[in-house]
Amino acid sequence: MNKFDEFLIFHKKGFLNLILFLVFLWSLFQIPWGENLIHPGGSVAIHQIFQGMITPDLSAQTLEYAVIASIRTVAYAVTGMTVALLIAMTLGVLASGVLFKEKRRSRVLKSFFRGILGFMRAIHELVWAWLFVAAIGLSPYAAVFALGIPYGGTLGRVFADMLEDVPKEPISSLESAGANKLQVLFYGYLPIAKADMISYGMYRFECAIRSSTIMSFIGLGGLGYQIQMALSDLSYSRVWTYLYFLILLVFLIDLWSNGIRKRETA
Repeated sequence: MNKFDEFLIFHKKGFLNLILFLVFLWSLFQIPWGENLIHPGGSVAIHQIFQGMITPDLSAQTLEYAVIASIRTVAYAVTGMTVALLIAMTLGVLASGVLFKEKRRSRVLKSFFRGILGFMRAIHELVWAWLFVAAIGLSPYAAVFALGIPYGGTLGRVFADMLEDVPKEPISSLESAGANKLQVLFYGYLPIAKADMISYGMYRFECAIRSSTIMSFIGLGGLGYQIQMALSDLSYSRVWTYLYFLILLVFLIDLWSNGIRKRETA
């Protein structure tokens, strides 16, 4: 790359940054700054929220509800992620094209399966939840499928990219030794991509805990349902008790994820 090309690239980036900065300034002027930005009772509510953060409700009944709701939230997340992984491993492998021999057929089928994955993840899990609640009622299956479908689409797309990015030298060695496509998949692609797939899968499991909490707001039980009930009573101390349980769940899963990653990379 010569100096003229570097000059063009530098000025293109500078021009783009300038446009983004101007858009940011324009967006600030679209907000009606003034006294009505915060409603009259907002300062009182903010004080109550922070007070609840410092003094959460630690009564036996609230803690019992929090434990039961946490178990239900984790159950939704685990079951939903199980469905998501089944979808991701199946469609992700097909969307990567590693099982197809002909290049033309591979491109067509890859586009087809990637389109399915795109459709699944394009709709937010909360919208899927509303659709399933309308179809099958307030059932745990509604939460499980609402998590499993969009998360399966996201995981499948990322898994497909990971499999495509596997170095070709080990794959070529297996193929030259006479391995068929399935053998190459199980002894070549998957072992090489396994650590990254597990790492991203654990991250999505952490996200599934939060999404499972959101699912509870539509009446499916769990921490979100308890948070909603506490908010309707303006009991911010109870709200923060349930939020602290949610934070604890995410923290524990993060510790578990770090342990698994260390074992895989050791």
